[in-house]
Formats: sequence, structure tokens, C-alpha cells
Amino acid sequence: MSYDPFPRGPHAVGVRSIDTSDASRSRYLPVEVWYPAADKYAGQDIAEATMDKYDLLPGFPPAKQAAVRNAEIAAGRFPVVLFSHGFGGHRRQSTFLCTHLASHGYIVVAMDHTGNTVIDMAQMTLQVMMGQPMPDTEALLDEAIAARPADVSFVLDRLLAGDLGIDPSQVDNERIGMAGHSFGGWTTLKLAASDSRIRAALPLAPAGGQCPLPAEKLINSLTFDWGRDVPTLYLVADKDTLLPLAGMRGLLELTHGTKRMAVLGNADHMHFCDEVEATHEMFRTMAPPGPFAEIAKILPAASELSPGTHAYDFNRALGLAHMDAVLRSNEEAAAFLAGDVPSAFRERGIHVSMA
Repeated sequence: MSYDPFPRGPHAVGVRSIDTSDASRSRYLPVEVWYPAADKYAGQDIAEATMDKYDLLPGFPPAKQAAVRNAEIAAGRFPVVLFSHGFGGHRRQSTFLCTHLASHGYIVVAMDHTGNTVIDMAQMTLQVMMGQPMPDTEALLDEAIAARPADVSFVLDRLLAGDLGIDPSQVDNERIGMAGHSFGGWTTLKLAASDSRIRAALPLAPAGGQCPLPAEKLINSLTFDWGRDVPTLYLVADKDTLLPLAGMRGLLELTHGTKRMAVLGNADHMHFCDEVEATHEMFRTMAPPGPFAEIAKILPAASELSPGTHAYDFNRALGLAHMDAVLRSNEEAAAFLAGDVPSAFRERGIHVSMA
């Protein structure tokens, strides 16, 4: 089989940041857009001197992503993948996956879910440390449940209208997929039900099953009667402390239509983020107060888990293959997913099982 979803694709990757606001909901939504860049940028997206660097939190060193800031887009018309970050995450939390998809000819769009980002959680933590009362977790959850799906649909509207720096003629509005991690995985499942434009779903360790937040509220807010087949690939971790595997299996059972699940061995909840080891250790040692802090106490050290490079291969290859199979009707991608997936990873020293 000639299909190989593991290597980076033929395109250099460009990236743009756009500030948007949904006036009807008084929502400020910073957006990141990754896209295939023109040939003249070849290699610049992965070279240390020319790749994009950005500031995330005050006092922390700049982060980097394998993309060229404000590069010219390549000629062509490209399918779309939307990405939703986790609870207390941010739009650039999984650039290893977003840039991989863009290098293979996708436009990838992610937004900060205002009020539920890493900056919001850092501010809340500081306030609690200074003696202010702990915010009502259920109230925060209610706000996010209402806001997140609307955020994604609004940003998709802006993309299709040409408001995100991409000419609408280069956007294939008939081939749109959705991915997200943790609470963003819940958002992915929610949007598959609420926005008929979504044709493929890629939830990464999605919330909605067992979790430290009020699980009933999350699962009861989902419906799996989507009115159409939205092929869904769950990518999950076998040792996920925050969202245990049993809850993932429960969500898979509830999902109708075309579905499958891939499980990464010896992995935890942060194996779907950039800088897996550092992100895991930051959460383990600096979790925000409340239910997450209690979970962090039982987390193993990152050194006891599968390396981040295994997670990158797992998410990149399977995420790309799923989008190629569904959005591009690529028969070789579909055959890859229907074949002996564990063997393909075993050759790379990575333990993966299928459910």
C-alpha cells in the first residue's frame, strides 16, 4: 500500500491569527488558521530560525509551532478541519496535529473558547491563592456547555464568509471535519449533532463519560441522534486518569453510524497536546484548584508513560487517515484504517489497540 499517513505532507504550512467577536453573544474569539503555504516557503515551517513563535503566558519562554507566520496560501481548494481545545486549554494546544493536517492540504481552524482557556484558569488559580472563594464549577461548566458549540459554528461561518484571511473560493465547504481534545472532544460530538455541515468527527479523549466534572451534566447535554452518518474515530489513552477508558467505551457504544476507536498504550490525558511530557508535568504539579487538583495527586510521572513522540505519530497518522478517508473519499486511507492498524504502529515500537 502506497498510502502513508505518518510523514509530514508535501506542503509547507502557513499560519495566521485573527481576532473575531460574536457581537450577538458578546464573545471575543481569537482564532488560529493553519493552511498549505505556497511552494516558496518550503522548509521554512520546520526550520528553527523561521518557524512561528508566540507568547502564551507571561513569564514563560515563547512557544513555537511548525508554521510560517502570515505565509501566502498555496493555490487550490482545500477541505477544512475545525479544532476545539480542552478545558483550560488554548487554540494552539495541539499544533503538532493541526500543522500535520495543513501540510497534507487541509485548512485547520481553532479558536480560544473565551472564559475556558489556560489564561482564564491561571487567573482563577491566582485569585483563589489570594483568598478569593473558589468559583462555582457547575456554573463554569454550564457557561462552557452553552458557549462552545456556538463558538465553533460562528467561526466556521466567518471562514466561509472570507473573514479569516482565506478567500472563500479556496475553501471546500462540502468537506468539513471536526476534531477536539477533552472538553473539545465533547464539543466535537456536540457539533456533529447541532451543525449539519460537519461530515467527519475526530474526538480525542472526549469528555462526556466518567470524569471529575459533573459527568451527568456533560453526557445529558449530548445527543447521538445526528440525523445522518458522521463517521467518527475516537482516539483515546488506555491509562487516562482524567477521562478513564471505560467512559470512552461508553461514548463509543452510544455513537450511531460508522465508528471506531483506537487506544494508545501506556498513555494519559495529555498525550493529545504539544510538548506531552512538559504539559503532563505542569498539570501534575500545578493543577488548578478544585476537582482537577485531586486528580493530579494520583498522576504518574511522565517518565513512566509512553513518550510524546509515540503520541504524535498516533494522533497524526490516524487523524489524517480518518479525514482523508471520509472527506476526500481516499480508498487507500480507508483501507489503512480497516487493515491491521496495531501492526502498522508496532513496526514503530508503539502499542495501539482497536476497539
